[in-house]
Amino acid sequence: MPTKTKADTTTAALDMSTLVEQFRTSAELGEKLAKVALQAAERSNDLSTKWAKETIAELGSVASAKDEPSAYAQAAGTFFSSQGTLASENLMAFAEIARSVQEQTIEIMLNAGKAAAEDAADAMNKATGSK
Repeated sequence: MPTKTKADTTTAALDMSTLVEQFRTSAELGEKLAKVALQAAERSNDLSTKWAKETIAELGSVASAKDEPSAYAQAAGTFFSSQGTLASENLMAFAEIARSVQEQTIEIMLNAGKAAAEDAADAMNKATGSK
């Protein structure tokens, strides 16, 4: 069984510190991305709730008793027309949420790439002994 030299012990300690640093960096990246995703989920949920409440409120006029049969058709037509507008507005709001998530994600990933490149350059400089 080979015995460990001092160089083997030093290398193992260096490898562990590098591993710990990489784990920390990865965890921080995951935290940033999770924050973006959770904020988007909350905004989407708020939007869905608002949309549902508006739809239910408008259904009251459709469900109410009418004196004339044509009034039912008119109420339904008004409801469907307003739902088209409401759907368009809400889908645009969902698209805005998605756009925001995309922009934030790109920014996070670009910053992570820049930090990784700087870390790699520092490691190369340390390995070669240059500054």
